[in-house]
Amino acid sequence: MPRKRALITGITGQDGSYLAELLLEKGYEVHGLVRRSSTFNRGRIEHLFTDAQVGSKDLVLHYGDLGDSNSLIRVLLTVRPEEIYNLAAQSHVDVSFDIPEYTGDITGLGTTRLLEALRSSGLPARFYQASSSELFGKAVETPQNEHTPFYPRSPYGCAKAYAFYLTRNYREGYGMYAVNGILFNHESPRRGENFVTRKITLSLANIYTGKQETLLLGNLEARRDWGYAKEYVEGMWRMLQRETPDDFVLATGKAASVRDFLEMCLQKAGIPFVRSGSGKDEKYTDSKTGRTIVAIDPEYYRPTEVDYLLGDPSKAKRELPWEAKTQLPELAQLMLEADFKAKGVKLPVY
Repeated sequence: MPRKRALITGITGQDGSYLAELLLEKGYEVHGLVRRSSTFNRGRIEHLFTDAQVGSKDLVLHYGDLGDSNSLIRVLLTVRPEEIYNLAAQSHVDVSFDIPEYTGDITGLGTTRLLEALRSSGLPARFYQASSSELFGKAVETPQNEHTPFYPRSPYGCAKAYAFYLTRNYREGYGMYAVNGILFNHESPRRGENFVTRKITLSLANIYTGKQETLLLGNLEARRDWGYAKEYVEGMWRMLQRETPDDFVLATGKAASVRDFLEMCLQKAGIPFVRSGSGKDEKYTDSKTGRTIVAIDPEYYRPTEVDYLLGDPSKAKRELPWEAKTQLPELAQLMLEADFKAKGVKLPVY
């Protein structure tokens, strides 16, 4: 029986790398879309090429871009995939305020280009669109599920809302197998260094080893539903295995603040701390040395904040079935251990 072929856009990102691993383990032939640049950005998937059990026929990369329709059509007709996972995007919420037009073009219109390329190609591929809890933004109800109205609060959230509705429109208008996975925050040691959880774990490893003085953060009160990315890609795959297409929320059903995650990591890193001040004057100092280890920088405040996101994954648990297993303390431990190891030291045991 021929192996299934899957195409992953954003394969070099956190989710793309974990999804590629999962599909290769399941015997897929995996193809990835990568942008041409002067430097390679393939650190998250490099091990897949060096693994003795993964040959070039199992994992193939193709140059293309969500901003270039011709490249998308070319890759689709070359690969002829049975499954497409659209994970590529300008995915940083804060950055989207600085480059809103680019965010809209790639995150929003890029989905249009890929869906239209798939429709015009006539290929019967199943299509997964990476949606986001940022769709809910200033949430009108808690917890948020598949029926909660959207209220995005950033250019990124708005672009994702456009992509969500377009995916649903192609499903209903053209009978395409197209689904949205509304994933709440999901983290890992492969998370980008400018996302707050990874920024915290990496900075604490740097502070512990004397390579950084102070960690600068913004809104510590923002509460999010945080899970483990490696588990969430399993949910993506399960969405495309169902007989009929539908949209699903993936979440843990538990929320914690940035402050909660920060203090959890400080404790696990063995850094004794004292809090003082409030608002932009708040800081964390090392209770032994008196050195400021965490401070607030208003530059990290967003024009419109999202205060509280909490997902209801009951539909996914019931119908996929899928559920998150790794809780936040375990996730913090995983991320800290990886960043400390990268600095040549072991995470202290307490």
